[in-house]
Amino acid sequence: MGSVNKVILLGRLGADPDLRYTQDQTPVSSFNIATSISFKNKSGEKVDKTSWHRCVAWRKTAETINQYFKKGNQIYVEGSLESRSYEDQNGEKKYVTEVIVNNFQFVDSKGSEQQSSSNDDSFLDDFDLEGSNSDDVPF
Repeated sequence: MGSVNKVILLGRLGADPDLRYTQDQTPVSSFNIATSISFKNKSGEKVDKTSWHRCVAWRKTAETINQYFKKGNQIYVEGSLESRSYEDQNGEKKYVTEVIVNNFQFVDSKGSEQQSSSNDDSFLDDFDLEGSNSDDVPF
């Protein structure tokens, strides 16, 4: 049986992307995405949990993300998980797991960088939710 290594994230940038170049001038951009979930604990209280995901994009993808995305922007990314190790300045071996981005999409609408559309339910005005009930569903 085969295997799958696919990551899909929809979240917000925690800081501006960091664009660097390798020795052979290949662009590489690093950035962190925050994703959040809400749930009720055993006491019935709402709990918000935020997770941070380290992402790396290469070449044209790196340049485009660096050009158009800033801290707080919402972004959709697809990629794969990759773990690697390195030695820090003190010679200690460190391990890191990153999302290697191979696809992304703009989510924020142009001009609304500081505005989140996730709570915008104005589209519901087009529907008569008051007069409907679950028995009206045709399946």
